[in-house]
Amino acid sequence: MRDTSTKREARPAGMETADRIRDAAIARFGRDGFAVGLRALATEAGVTAGLIVHHFGSKDGLRHACDEHVLAVIRAEKTKAVTTGTAAMLFAQLAEVEQFAPMARYLLRSLQAGGTLAAELVEHMMADAQEYLAAGEAAGVILPSRDPAARTRYLAYQNIGGLLLWATMHLDDHPDDFAAAFRRYSQEITLPALELFSQGLFVDRSMLDDYLMYVPDPPTAGDADSTAS
Repeated sequence: MRDTSTKREARPAGMETADRIRDAAIARFGRDGFAVGLRALATEAGVTAGLIVHHFGSKDGLRHACDEHVLAVIRAEKTKAVTTGTAAMLFAQLAEVEQFAPMARYLLRSLQAGGTLAAELVEHMMADAQEYLAAGEAAGVILPSRDPAARTRYLAYQNIGGLLLWATMHLDDHPDDFAAAFRRYSQEITLPALELFSQGLFVDRSMLDDYLMYVPDPPTAGDADSTAS
């Protein structure tokens, strides 16, 4: 996702502290869930609980900041991937996969926790996905869709659902080495995903054409029964 090998621009000390708190919270929430208290989060970040309140107002405020950061990184990296469309970009992102493991773990914990914050996070992810898929279309890397919003939602459901299924089976199997487990997951899905997205699945478009003919005037239950008989 982000290239952390380059030198960062100078930032106010307060912003650096806020970033450190946020990054520590992402790691701790991802590891232990959202029941973690402010004092534990403060210890993780090497600050006081009062300093967390100073920067974020509350634990919920801190979690919102974590959500925003994770979404921003996903959005930036996905946009690069779908507008560049090169193997070099893919290889660069795969090489850095461990770097993003804490954010992936955080995202999984948030989705598993459910509730309003998780629902908002998913909707933001879908809105971002529609934007970067549109950017991919504009760049000539992604094919246009008859219904961009529906395609985005389908891809989001598939990707999030697959990640959640994997997490249900493996998230807590490797508590001390989640990054390595996340790399293995990434390696498992990269080839079939690229093959499916690049070559398609069906050998022709007959099912799509039949469905497009069906959609404007679908048969009623009576019509379906008479057709079957």
